[in-house]
Amino acid sequence: MAASPFLVVLDADSTLIRNEVIELIADEAGRGPEVAAATEAAMRGEVDFATSLRSRVEALRGVPVTAFARVLARIEPTPGVRELVDAVHARGGTVAVVSGGFHEVLDTVAPDLGVDLWRANRLHVDEGMLTGLVDGDIVDAEGKAAALREWAGELDVPLRSTIAIGDGANDLRMMDAAGLGLAFNAKPAVRAQANLVVGPVDLRAVIPLLP
Repeated sequence: MAASPFLVVLDADSTLIRNEVIELIADEAGRGPEVAAATEAAMRGEVDFATSLRSRVEALRGVPVTAFARVLARIEPTPGVRELVDAVHARGGTVAVVSGGFHEVLDTVAPDLGVDLWRANRLHVDEGMLTGLVDGDIVDAEGKAAALREWAGELDVPLRSTIAIGDGANDLRMMDAAGLGLAFNAKPAVRAQANLVVGPVDLRAVIPLLP
């Protein structure tokens, strides 16, 4: 891929899209409310993200992979996301997404929204059913920051020319690593530590901040 002058990295759940995907999958298992409460605690930074994710994924055991079609049908892109992606591309930049969510959904959603690069967790599957385990290393706070640095290096983009956009506590290291960390639709702890807070839940508000 040709080097780009800048890189924008977004979180997925509640940033690129309005939904928390793990909650949609949990609905398929009849465990939506308990998983939603655990997700909220993790995003506030009250519990370790990796530990919380493993426990929440355990609640998904037995969900058939065919349920992903129903989950994808419920995904709502965040207002302004397509306009932001178009604006980044028009300026010669690259759009990436790194998520504590799942490739099983992001592999469809990201290219549909024009995202160039993405990374997420993978759910372990056996005989067409989720096993309740995460397959491989968990994308946690440090994994998000590492992805931003890795992509910036591959694209020959200096870190000062990167923008990270997120809402939860597991986005803070990525936001700190970036040249500009934006709190979007964010929890109080994230708003307190971000370089800037984007007020409206509309990603078009980020466009004036692009290089």
